[in-house]
Amino acid sequence: MEDRYSRQTLFKPIGEEGQNKIRQKHVLIIGCGALGSPNAENLVRAGIGKLTIIDRDYVEFSNLQRQQLFTEKDAIDQMPKAISAKERLIDINSSVKVEAHVMDATSQSLIPLLKNVDLVIDATDNFDIRFLMNDLLQKLAIPWIFGSCVSSTGMSYTILPKETPCLQCLLDRIPVSGATCDSVGIISPAVQMVVAHQSTEALKLLVEDEDALRTRLVTFDLWNNHYQTINVERAKNTECPACGVDPSYRYLTYAAQTKMEILCGRNTVQIRPNREIYLEELANRLEKIAPVKTNDFLLSMEYQSCRIVFFHDGRALIHGTNSIEKAKSVYYQLVG
Repeated sequence: MEDRYSRQTLFKPIGEEGQNKIRQKHVLIIGCGALGSPNAENLVRAGIGKLTIIDRDYVEFSNLQRQQLFTEKDAIDQMPKAISAKERLIDINSSVKVEAHVMDATSQSLIPLLKNVDLVIDATDNFDIRFLMNDLLQKLAIPWIFGSCVSSTGMSYTILPKETPCLQCLLDRIPVSGATCDSVGIISPAVQMVVAHQSTEALKLLVEDEDALRTRLVTFDLWNNHYQTINVERAKNTECPACGVDPSYRYLTYAAQTKMEILCGRNTVQIRPNREIYLEELANRLEKIAPVKTNDFLLSMEYQSCRIVFFHDGRALIHGTNSIEKAKSVYYQLVG
């Protein structure tokens, strides 16, 4: 066991001192899919002291092409990504404390989990959550590492509250494509490239080597052989609602009010009511309507040409529609 990190400590910018710092740090990863699972694996193999994972979804076969912690059995069992990831990560390094939460990332749900967190890694798949993160982490002064990828392209940037432009500043200046993995696909190397940038920046922050941080936004297109770093220092806006001199944190209010949303590119609506669901009781009632499939974390069934997945926290994913009205009708017919 004493040799476990020997190759990492031989790397002079980390060394024994840096390894001890890594061992004392706590990282939160929001999302445990394409970006989240390899970032989590990298940090666990590097010997992070504590890792917290948040993800609202479960494993599907379409994930297996690029989400490296998951297996076919996870998809067959419809296991929540956070739970499957935790099991695999503990097998990789049992000395790391890993916490997994099957939940939606909201301002209310995130705040208790951010206590004593040193760094947050963005591994989400939509900008609504990223803007919420941006506001919340600016407010709490926690550094975070943005990352996104689609098709053969990707980008990453390290955000230090009070020092660098925030995500809101950047996106006021830099156009972002509305394409998603579900609409135009993605190749696994693009994921791995973003993860390489995110995990490396994370290690720099964890060993407290801020002078080595990349100060530019990196973008690339692997298929078309493009790689670019962009100086974004001038993007910092003193009137920014997230990091300006008089911030309003408008996305925290927005997130608190969002109860139903169409998931980006997935022909799925998420419903997030203010109630818990007792899955065993619900299963007993719904199996009179149609066959149900359950595990310890969720219940799924087919109904009115939709596949509905219920979670303990009351959330439901209504697959097969982009209509909030239809999703709401299906949900309340089943739950009451």
